[in-house]
Formats: sequence, structure tokens, C-alpha cells
Amino acid sequence: MTTMGERILGRSGIRVSELCLGTMMFDNEMGWRPTADQSASRKIYEAYREAGGYFVDTANMYGHSEDVLGEMIAGERDQLVLATKFTLETDPADRNTHGSHRKNLRRSVENSLRRLGTDYIDLLWVHAWDQRTPIDETVRALDDLVRSGTVHAVGISNTPAWVVSSAVTLAELRGWTPFCALQVQYSLVARTADREILPMAAANDLAVTGWSPLAMGLLAGKDVAWATDHDKGIAAAVAEIAAEVGATPSQVALAWSLHRGVMPIIGSSKPEQLADSLGAADLELPADVLARLDEVSAVALGYPHEFLTLKLDILGPL
Repeated sequence: MTTMGERILGRSGIRVSELCLGTMMFDNEMGWRPTADQSASRKIYEAYREAGGYFVDTANMYGHSEDVLGEMIAGERDQLVLATKFTLETDPADRNTHGSHRKNLRRSVENSLRRLGTDYIDLLWVHAWDQRTPIDETVRALDDLVRSGTVHAVGISNTPAWVVSSAVTLAELRGWTPFCALQVQYSLVARTADREILPMAAANDLAVTGWSPLAMGLLAGKDVAWATDHDKGIAAAVAEIAAEVGATPSQVALAWSLHRGVMPIIGSSKPEQLADSLGAADLELPADVLARLDEVSAVALGYPHEFLTLKLDILGPL
């Protein structure tokens, strides 16, 4: 039986299970593959709930995901921490169905509430940085939703560290609701968030969730066309370590992410894939294994981090 831990969504105080269920592939008609039909989607959701999970992530532009999910959660809505997103385009014929401005925000939230069959959203994500809408306009509009009770907490995804930090500072200075969480691409083959984004999140007490924690299946042993030799080397190291510790490659990759403080979003198109991923909650990797994974997947931090490290070495301890 999986023993799933929990984390706190930043300063919101809201508890979430440390493995987040991603539902992008729940009966998705957007043309993305693979996808899970309604029967498989329900089995995935039920297996996640039976394992003790209660943090569920979707978005307004994931096809039928919100509709399918709404039917599943109808009898236990209050037991879940439900997250959805807005910002990205949902109708190419309507120029205002994308962006983080009030017009799109209001319409997106109203539609998500209807599809999900609920009157509130626990966590609303800004799906990506809208470079045409000033960040203060977005933060102020989100604050209105929180004050109305329609949304309990807000987060942001796919946005530069300096923008997020500015938004959090602005919200605190003006008494608005600050972001409590951050969603980023993060895995053993995608660690550039280590340079600026994750340190910023720690400094601002933002919880972090990671999308594509298995690198589109590469870290689970799948062949993917885009993988470089370096990526394949990381995947091979993960497979080797998995054999040593008696786990699967997926479990090793997800357990490493949890150790790094990033809650992985486990999205599956098959129930057996989810069952595999859930095993990460019970896997504790030894210190030497974690060090090996860190070393094989490390990214260059670049300027100014490497310069500062050099100067500190010259100047001596602070």
C-alpha cells in the first residue's frame, strides 16, 4: 500500500499530496497522443485516490479533461485540492481567448467551473507568462477572484524567475493575494530551473510542481526521437540505478524529484503506468545514489553563479 506524503502550498497553508495527478490525457481530443478514454481515465483517477492522493491538476485547454474530471469528483469535491489553468488559447477564432487579462480570466474561470461541476477552484494557475498584459493587472484580477471566494489560491507556470519574483513582491506590498505555487518543467533531463527559478521559489516560499517529470517517457525507458546522447546517458544511468535498488526507472526519477523538493505531476494514459509511478512515494534513495543522479544530470549554472562561486573561493568564507 502506497504511503503518500504531503506538502504545503507555500504560504496558503493548503495541504496537498506530494504526487500530483495530471489529467491532461483524460479523454483529450486535442490530437495529442497517447490519450486515455473515459474508462481508462476513471481507473487512473480511482487508483490515485485509493493510494491516498488528493491533489489533481487540469487546465481549461486540455480538451474534455475538465468535463471528464468533473463527473469523477462530483461525490467527493471537498476532499480534493483541485487545480486548473487559464491563459493559453482555446479558440483561434477569438483573439481574446488567450492572455492573462481580465476578459480571458473571467470567461476561462466561469467555463472551468461549469465543466468541473463546482463553485470554487482550489488553485488557479496562470498557465504561461503573457508578455502583453502587465503582471500587476493579472495579479490584481486574480486577487478579486480570491476575495470573492471563487478561487482559494493562485500559482503561476512557465514564467521567468524575475517576473514571478516581481509579482510576489508587488502583491505583498499592495496587500493582494501573492502566488503560493510555481509549476515548471523539471526532470533529470530538464534541470535548467536549477539556475534561477528554483532558488527564487525557495526565497519566496513557493511550492513547486514539475511537469513532464519522466521527460515524455524517456526516463521510464521509452525511446523518444528528440533525445540527445546526453539525455540517453541520463536515462541509462537511471535504469542502472533502478536495477540496483530494486525499483523501476520511473520510480527512481520521481523519487529524485521529490528529494529535490519538486512535486512531480504524474500524468498517465494507462492505469498500469500510474501504478508504477505511485511506487515512488515509498522509495527512499540512498545518499550515494542521489549524488550519482545529481552528477550525471547536472547543468551548468552559468553567470553570475559560477563567477560568484569563484569569487567566494578567493575571498574566503563569509
